[in-house]
Amino acid sequence: MIVEMAKTFVVARRADRENLLRALRRLGVLHVQPVDPDRAAPDADTADLLDRLRRVIQILEGATPQGAAPNLSAIEAADQVLRIQRTSADRTNRLTALYRQIERLAPWGNVRMGQFQALREAGIEPRFLAVPTNALDQVRAECVQPLGPWDAKRTLVAVVHRGGEIEAPDGAEDVPLPVRDRPSVQAEAKEIDAALKADAAELGRLANSLDAVRREQSRLEAHAEWVATTRSALEDEALFALQGWVPAAEADSLTARIAEEGVDAAVETAPPDADEAPPTLIQYPGWARPMKGLFDVLGTVPGYREFDVAAAFMMALPIFAAIMICDLGYGLVYTVLPIVFYKQLKAAGAELIAQLVLVIGLMAMVWGVLITSFFGFDIHDLVASVPGIGPAFADGPLISVDMQKEHMEWLMWLSILIGAIHLTAAHLWRGLRQWPSLKMVGEVGWAVLFWGVYGLANTLLLKTPFTTVYWYLLIGGGALAILFNSPSRNIFKAVGLGIANFPLAAIGAFGDTMSYLRLMAIGLAGAALAVAFNDMASGVPWYGAIPILILGHGLNVVLSVLSLLAHGVRLNMLEFSSNLGMEWSGHAYEPFSERSLEES
Repeated sequence: MIVEMAKTFVVARRADRENLLRALRRLGVLHVQPVDPDRAAPDADTADLLDRLRRVIQILEGATPQGAAPNLSAIEAADQVLRIQRTSADRTNRLTALYRQIERLAPWGNVRMGQFQALREAGIEPRFLAVPTNALDQVRAECVQPLGPWDAKRTLVAVVHRGGEIEAPDGAEDVPLPVRDRPSVQAEAKEIDAALKADAAELGRLANSLDAVRREQSRLEAHAEWVATTRSALEDEALFALQGWVPAAEADSLTARIAEEGVDAAVETAPPDADEAPPTLIQYPGWARPMKGLFDVLGTVPGYREFDVAAAFMMALPIFAAIMICDLGYGLVYTVLPIVFYKQLKAAGAELIAQLVLVIGLMAMVWGVLITSFFGFDIHDLVASVPGIGPAFADGPLISVDMQKEHMEWLMWLSILIGAIHLTAAHLWRGLRQWPSLKMVGEVGWAVLFWGVYGLANTLLLKTPFTTVYWYLLIGGGALAILFNSPSRNIFKAVGLGIANFPLAAIGAFGDTMSYLRLMAIGLAGAALAVAFNDMASGVPWYGAIPILILGHGLNVVLSVLSLLAHGVRLNMLEFSSNLGMEWSGHAYEPFSERSLEES
C-alpha cells in the first residue's frame, strides 16, 4: 500500500533552528522539500571530500587487507590511497609502453649502447641492414653477421666493411641504432614492476583502514545532510521554516511530538494538490516484502498516485521463474544457496533478495516435481512411488515439457493463457482505480478484448478453431475500448479519439500477449540443454562425466538467472506495468532522520 502523505510546514524561532533540526532528525518523519533546490546542497569542499571517500571505499573493498594498519587518520589514509591509485595508473601505463618497447628491441638481443660506442672508438663503424631473408647470401662486406628476424620477410644483419662500398641486394634498408638498448629498458621495467608490487602491499595495509574511512564517510554524510537541510529552509532574522512531507497518519501528532523534544514550533499540514508529486512510501505486506529487494536493485519507485504492484509481482514472478527454470534440481539450487549464505547476504544488505530467490526456488521445485525432471533426468518412477502424490503420476508426469510436439504445444498454450490472465488483471485493476469514471468501462473492454486475442493467438499458433465466441470478445471488447477510451459529452469526439488510439493499442495488446511465449521458449531451451549435457556425460568415463555435469548444469543455472532477470522481470515491469498504466515516476520517501544517516 502506498502511504498517504500530508504537505507539512514547520516554523520555529530562528534561535531554535539547531534544536528544531535535532528534534526533527530524532523523530525521523519529515521528508524535506527544499524551498530553493539549488541551495539545498553541502559546501563544495564537503561534497568533494565525500566523493573522494566514496572512491577510496570502492578501491579498498577490492583490496585484500595485509599487515598492520598504518598510523594514519581516515582522511590521511584516503589521500594515500588516491595517491597510490594515481601513481599506480601512471606506472602501469609506463610499464605497458616499456613491454612494447622490449618487444620491438628483440632483434637487437641484449647488446648495450656502450658496446657500440666502444666499437667506434676502436675505429669500427658497424652498419645494420634489414635484408630480405631469401637474399642474405647476396650481402658482400668484410664482415656479415645475421642477428635475427626483423619482420616476417626480412632479417637484421650487422655489416662491417673498412674499405669500399657494401654490396646489398634490392629491398635492403639501413636500420638506425635504437635510442635505448633492451637491457636498460628491461631494468626500468623491473624497477616499475617492483614499485607496483610495493604499491599493492601498501594498499593492502591501507585496506585495514576501511572501517575508519567508512565511519568518516558516515560522519561527513551526516554533516552534509544537516547542511543541505538547513539550506532547504526559509529563514529571516526571526523565523526558521521547513516544508516537506509527512505520512498523513503522523501529521496531526507532529506538533506535540516536537514539543516533547523541547522545541516550540508551529506545524501546518494539508493534503497534496493535484499537481504536486509527494514522495512514495510503500508499506509492504510481509509476504510480498521480498519484492522491495528487487525494486531497490532496479532503482524503480512507483509514483505517489500509481499502483503498489509488489503483491502482484510477488504472485507472478515466482511462477514465471519456475516455468523458465523448468527443473527440480535447479530449483533445489535456488533454494539451498540463499539458505546456506543467508547470514552473509543479510550482512551485505541483500536479505530481501535472498528471500525472493528462496521463494523462486521453492516454486521451481514444485514445477520440477510436476514435470518430473531432476537436472535433466526423468524421475517419473521415483515421484510415482512417493506415498500420497504417487498415484497422480501413475500415467506419466502431470505436466510434460519434453520435446514431443503435443507437449510443446501444451506449454505454448499455457504461456498464452498466463499472458491473457496477467494482462486482463492489469486492466481490471486499472479500471477499478478509475471508478466511477466511465473510463472504467473502457478498461473492462480491454480486459474482454484480451480473451479475443487469446483465441486469435491459439488459432495462429496451435491451429485451434476460432469460434464465434472469440469474434464476440474481439468486437465487443474493442467497441467498449473505443467508446470509453476518452469519455465525452460529445459522442463524435469520444468515438473519434477512441478510433485514433485503438489500432496501435490493439497491435500492442496482441504483441504483449505473444510476449509471454518466452516462458515456453526459455523453459524448453533450458530443459534441452540439461538433457544435452547429460547425453554428453553418458558417453565418457565417470571421471570425465563429473566435470561435464558440474560445468554444464552450472552454466545452465547461470543462464536461468539471466533469463529470470531479462524476461521474468520484463513481463512484470514492461508488459504488465504498461497495461496497468505505470510510469514508475516516483521518488522514494527519505525522511531527515538518524536512522537514514546510520544506513547511509
